[in-house]
Amino acid sequence: MTDLVTVAELGGAFAAIGGTAYLKHAHPAAYWSTVGLPVSVARLVGSYSSTMDACGLTVEPPRWRALAVRATTRREVRPVPPRRGIIRPTSTGLRMRLRLAPGQEPADLAASAERLRHAWGVHAVYVRDIKPGVVELRLVGFDVLRKVRMPRRAGADLLRVPVALREDATAFVRDYRAVPHELVLGATLSGKSMYLRNLIAGLAAQPVVLVGIDCKRGVELSPFAARLSALATDPEQAAELLPVLVKEMEDRYDLIKARQGTAPDTPNELITSDIWGLPEDERPSPVVLFVDEVAELFLVATRKEEERRDEMVTHLIRLAQLGRAAGIYLEVCGQRFGAELGKGATMLRAQLTGRVSHRVNDEASAKMALGDIAPEAVSAACSIPAERPGLAVAGDTSGGWSRIRTPYISLADAAATCRGTAHLAPDVAALSPFKPYVPPAPAAKPAEPLGHPRPVVE
Repeated sequence: MTDLVTVAELGGAFAAIGGTAYLKHAHPAAYWSTVGLPVSVARLVGSYSSTMDACGLTVEPPRWRALAVRATTRREVRPVPPRRGIIRPTSTGLRMRLRLAPGQEPADLAASAERLRHAWGVHAVYVRDIKPGVVELRLVGFDVLRKVRMPRRAGADLLRVPVALREDATAFVRDYRAVPHELVLGATLSGKSMYLRNLIAGLAAQPVVLVGIDCKRGVELSPFAARLSALATDPEQAAELLPVLVKEMEDRYDLIKARQGTAPDTPNELITSDIWGLPEDERPSPVVLFVDEVAELFLVATRKEEERRDEMVTHLIRLAQLGRAAGIYLEVCGQRFGAELGKGATMLRAQLTGRVSHRVNDEASAKMALGDIAPEAVSAACSIPAERPGLAVAGDTSGGWSRIRTPYISLADAAATCRGTAHLAPDVAALSPFKPYVPPAPAAKPAEPLGHPRPVVE
């Protein structure tokens, strides 16, 4: 009987250990909520002062405090760490605010983030400046990019689309009002198309004009044709569509001039306002132009194609330079994008404020996307593994960057979202000739009767 009890006890212990290991590997969020969170809180509370002292994040106390301690307790006066606020658990980690001691700055904590991560046994530690003298520590308990789950409150709004998850468990929001134009690079099977799907599916439910240029015969954007107001599937159609968009931009500038009383001959470059200053009943709908595989617009084989290429690139540059005020935004995607594409490529890239680099085939491609705005992010983009599609490095001209990953959405689901929101597409008369053909939905088959009637025999 004693042997059976011993075996049961050992078996229960091994089962608990095995279950915990399985939970940590297969369901990290559940493991964090049940095991990781209490353990990390205990470590943080028990070792906060000693950890801060070991990381060099303590300062000498004020003189009055030192005199008070000596007078009342006669203890040795020790350096004091930043004052800790309330610990707020989350589904992915912990958050707490720290009031910095005199002489400290947020960069001091950011430099010790890796040490704090190991000391408290969490996946990562991030520092965010709240206000002068106050910072927020965000502790992430596990790798949130391994299985992406978007936050419930992601901040969706007009021209704001939560399209990916950051490595600090916050939503990466594509905000066209703040970052008008963006360049998205990525090799084949890197997740670039998934990023585009999430973006289109998010914009489909908004009163936004969606326009596509897909020179791969439309294989990427044709599934979303029901929601697109215009679609060009080859360079010839793109060469006809871009002048129409430029004319639409000029018409919107004329509308702004008329509303503000600006002289009609004022150059567009001197108009500092935008369509958002117009009354809502007069404001034209914003336009988002998706350009997939932009290199196809630059490649030429004959003299005639070269002239067409120069004209298209000129139109794209004008849209990038002046389109923001007119409510026209660009989303340019490709595998490579640099000076070797031809005249105007570097000028166009300079106008694309946002940069997203998925896995690339060479370092030069990462430098094209991030080298001119965040040089330290180039190595991060080059180290993206092939077994993690959708993982990318996002940066902007402010120099900041972060790792992000888009959630999985099937092509069928994204296409169904576009079909269900087709009625929300604003009507733009100038784009009507470029409206893509959408085949009608197949008619439902009539239900077969459960039984066949038999004639009545008298």
